[in-house]
Formats: sequence, C-alpha cells, structure tokens
Amino acid sequence: MRFSVRTLSTRRRHPLAGLLVLAVGLLITGGLYAAVAPKAATAETTSIDDIEAGRQLFLVGCASCHGVNAQGVATEGTGDNPGNYGPSLIGVGAASVDFQMGTGRMPMAQTAPQAPRKKVEYSEEEISQVAAYVASLAPGPQIPDERYLDYESLSDEEIAQGGEFFRTNCTACHNSVGAGGALPNGRYAPSLHGVEAKHIYEAMQTGPQQMPVFSDDVITPEEKLAVIGYVRAMSTEPDYGGFSGGNFGPVSDGVFVWVLGIGGLVGFATWIGWHGTRTKKKRA
Repeated sequence: MRFSVRTLSTRRRHPLAGLLVLAVGLLITGGLYAAVAPKAATAETTSIDDIEAGRQLFLVGCASCHGVNAQGVATEGTGDNPGNYGPSLIGVGAASVDFQMGTGRMPMAQTAPQAPRKKVEYSEEEISQVAAYVASLAPGPQIPDERYLDYESLSDEEIAQGGEFFRTNCTACHNSVGAGGALPNGRYAPSLHGVEAKHIYEAMQTGPQQMPVFSDDVITPEEKLAVIGYVRAMSTEPDYGGFSGGNFGPVSDGVFVWVLGIGGLVGFATWIGWHGTRTKKKRA
C-alpha cells in the first residue's frame, strides 16, 4: 500500500499529469452535457430525401427573400441598422417554418408591417420537407408532440389555470377572449378563434413578428396546453347576452351603445317632436 501511494505521488508530478486531468474533466463535462442538454430540433421527417426535397422547395419559393443558404438578405439601412429584406432562418427551427407556412403567412404576398394569415400555398408534405431542411441547418424549436395538443382531455381546473396564464401574458394584445386587437405602427394581434392548437403552441414557442417568445422555461409545455384549452373554450363559448359586438371589450360596447342606443333615442325623439308640433293653418 505504501508503495502504491509513493508511486501515485511520483506520477502526480509528471509533466503530462495536468493535461490528463484536464482531458478527463472535459470528457466528464461533455458527457453530462450530452445527457441533460435539450435535443436539437428536427422536423417530423428528417430523412436525407426529405431534407433535399425541402431544400429544392426553399430555393424556388423562399431563397429570393431569405437567401440561398437561409442566411437572410440584408438591405441598405441607416446607422448601425443595415436593414433586412428577409431575416435569417438559421436556428429558427421546424416549429417556426410549420407555423409561418401552415398559416399561409409565408410566402409573403407583399412587403407590409405584418404578414397576415391567408390561404396556405403548400401541402402538408411540402411544409414538412421545408421544415426538415431548415431544422437541419441549426438547432431550434421542434414541432410539438401530439400529447401537448390534446386540449380536449383537460379538466375544468386546468382550463381555468390556462385562463390565468392567458390573462397574465396575452390579454394586453389578444384581448381577454382571444379576439385580437390593434398595435402600434400598423401591426395587430390576430384573432385566435379558429386557429389550430398546433399553431397556437408554435406561436408561443417561436414568437412570430412582434410576439414575445414564451420558452419552456417561462411557460412549460403543460401550461401551454392549458392556455390552448382556454382559448378553444373561449372560441366555443356562446354569447349569452345576445349580440357580442365582436368581443372587443368595453370600447366596442360603448360605441354600439352611443351609436345605436342613444343615437336611436335621439332620432326617435326628433321624430316625435316634428310630428307633435304639426298644426293646420286656419283659412281666412
């Protein structure tokens, strides 16, 4: 035993001992990171054929704005901001592609402050292929699993919890029932009524346009599902009061009250006044 300790003590002073310890430390650190780090984002289909097919679709329909290698296309700007004709797609992940193309926002018909939702130009297979190509460029958010989209299995308590998250983080732009609303500089928060659960989840993941990103560290996948459940519940909620006024809140309600309610009363009072003062002139 004494010989082993003396031998180790001697070897410890070897010139290469420090490098050996450093190499072992790096191997341990790399192994731990590989075990706990999130996986790189991939599309649902990640075969070489799908990636190549997605690249060909990208070159035809997307490269003119986003660059041949998805690096973006810069334009002349002012100061430190060079401007951007089409942003870089490196690192946006499959979820961003699936949202933008799956809602028809991309390809964009014309330059505007915000890409509106419109008819989808690509098939589901083509969207999956483009998503596979973009996801192969760099890690990014994945397309959500079906287990995080099954809002119909939520309990009333979970939907109520989703409502709390929604009112805390989303009401300022999307309205308390997801009806949407106007924003500065010609932008707007779109209505969430009729939007697929997958696209609502992907919007929270990727933060399209002016929307902030709600990562899993901010809102967990289970909480995102609860938010989707609340939005879907509000979309199917009946209008117990009769006329909803678009669900835009007290401003629209006040407009309807003043224009239709008080305006109608003023018109009716004027009509009574005109008919109540009519008199026939006496003949001389």
